[in-house]
Amino acid sequence: MFALTFLGTSASVPSAERNHPALLIEVGNHRILVDCGEGTQRQLLRSGAGFRRLDRILLTHGHFDHVLGIPGLFSTLRLRRTNDLMTVQGSPSTLEVVVRMLAGLWGEGRAPIPLELVPLATGRVLDAGNFTISCFPVRHRDTDSFGFSFESRARRHLRPERLAALGVPDGPVRRELAEGRSVTVADGRTIDPEDVLGPPERPRKLVIVGDAETTDGLAEHVRDADVLVIEATFLDHDAAIARDYGHLTAAEAAALAATSGVKLLVLTHISGRYKDEEILAEARKAFPNSRIATDLDRITT
Repeated sequence: MFALTFLGTSASVPSAERNHPALLIEVGNHRILVDCGEGTQRQLLRSGAGFRRLDRILLTHGHFDHVLGIPGLFSTLRLRRTNDLMTVQGSPSTLEVVVRMLAGLWGEGRAPIPLELVPLATGRVLDAGNFTISCFPVRHRDTDSFGFSFESRARRHLRPERLAALGVPDGPVRRELAEGRSVTVADGRTIDPEDVLGPPERPRKLVIVGDAETTDGLAEHVRDADVLVIEATFLDHDAAIARDYGHLTAAEAAALAATSGVKLLVLTHISGRYKDEEILAEARKAFPNSRIATDLDRITT
């Protein structure tokens, strides 16, 4: 199961767009940021999430509103005397923006915390065993941009009533059974995983798209997503302006969700010229199960 917290932009930071895509993804013991807008470290504190076990940042692209929070976050982590390695992944051009930003603050080739910069290429980003992350290209102006797909693997959960009926004690034996291995209990009986495991849990899919100038080529990547997070900066009557600035309309985002089997559409990066109700009304014409992310919203799937 994925838990997604929309960190957005610190209330003290003025912004032309609302609901910037600074997102915290939590799954198992993993906590991953997608983009790091200005004020992200403050929002992590406001949300109650904090900084524990946060060790990876995935960057959609190198525009400043998606990366300016990195120096503040790293400074906070330095003050906390963290020795944990932070991995930052983005396209080569995006990582170059990060390198120049850090060099201006801490000197060439230096960072305030242990840091690894890993360039992205289309395909698998991470295989964590119980879930995977893949990336795919997204067109947005002059950037090398990526979207991200998080997919869980089918899991079978222990059935408490069967464990109790068979007298399986708490502790390591239950972990062995959960991982598919037979165990022998104190009285000599052998318990097989099939005796205590329920049916497979449906795999889950979360897709995050940052800024985008078109939905062309995205359908294959977002297909059947439980949650699709994507920008909807403009309304359809301003489609020409959207093209000029390399952004989507709410109607375009909704059409993508409607034709791709998406279950829930979450819209971000809304221009300040519109009311949320206007964006939602346009999106829901094509895709009724649409919502707009607000700062510190939390969604699980």
